[in-house]
Amino acid sequence: MLLCLVILKVVFRIRIRGRENIEREAEYIIVARHRSYWDAPVMAVAIGLFRRVQFISRKGLMRAMPVLRPIIRLFSTVIDRENFGRSDFRKMLEAMKGERLIGLFPEGTTRARVDAKAGAVHFARLTGKRILPVNIKSDGPYPPKYPFGLPRLSVSIGEPFDVSDLGSEVGEAGTRSEQMQRMSERLMVRVDNA
Repeated sequence: MLLCLVILKVVFRIRIRGRENIEREAEYIIVARHRSYWDAPVMAVAIGLFRRVQFISRKGLMRAMPVLRPIIRLFSTVIDRENFGRSDFRKMLEAMKGERLIGLFPEGTTRARVDAKAGAVHFARLTGKRILPVNIKSDGPYPPKYPFGLPRLSVSIGEPFDVSDLGSEVGEAGTRSEQMQRMSERLMVRVDNA
């Protein structure tokens, strides 16, 4: 993790603010937008060198980045997003209950203009974990354009909140599925405002 911090400091000149919002022994689902494969190491470094974040990763990442498989396995619970079934749900629930800090990207992909899925909201309800919003901002192209388009990154960690706060914001109109989607949209607004 120290090596990762050094790389991020040198390559992206990363700045971090809001660490005071992280309570020492609290359990969180840490949420950020997903625009680059750099997001997970950026989030982990922003949360702190001595705080281990367990990410939820898709199986396809293992094929896309074979060199990083050992690191992905070490810091992630890997699920089959394309064929998501009971075993994947159980794996996620076990990770959510067993790990103090879970890193999640609700859009589930780095593709632009994809709506956030309701997973973060759903698992926050099931586990009672608070949500910690993280906003990764870039001054320059992000994802980076190698070798000369390296942005300066600043990471803002917002105040944690309960999933019930999102429920209060959207009200009770509509189906449960519609409520969950609206709560996910509000969640991403909080990420953007962190």
